[in-house]
Amino acid sequence: MPWWIWPILVLFMLAMIAAGLVYAGLHGFHAVQDIAEIGGRLGERVSKMGEPGDSTEESEPPLFTQPLNVAQERYVDAHAEVIQRKNVTRERHIAAWNRWKQFNK
Repeated sequence: MPWWIWPILVLFMLAMIAAGLVYAGLHGFHAVQDIAEIGGRLGERVSKMGEPGDSTEESEPPLFTQPLNVAQERYVDAHAEVIQRKNVTRERHIAAWNRWKQFNK
């Protein structure tokens, strides 16, 4: 290799190292700005959590402190909704299969 290639390669290498450092520095600077913004928003929300709420309505006591029939009624209602959702899904599937069966005739 001729001698003049080496200085060109060294200059190219130094230019690429400098460009990489500038690239990493800019991205790092933008990341620090984003983190500072997120930290500010998080600080606002955490400070709001320490303030008393404005709601005047009383919340329901925990379920384990209520009579057993309350939990039983809730379970029955929730299970009825699950069964209803399953039936709706089943009916949709049946309708889709019927449409596909008619399509292929």
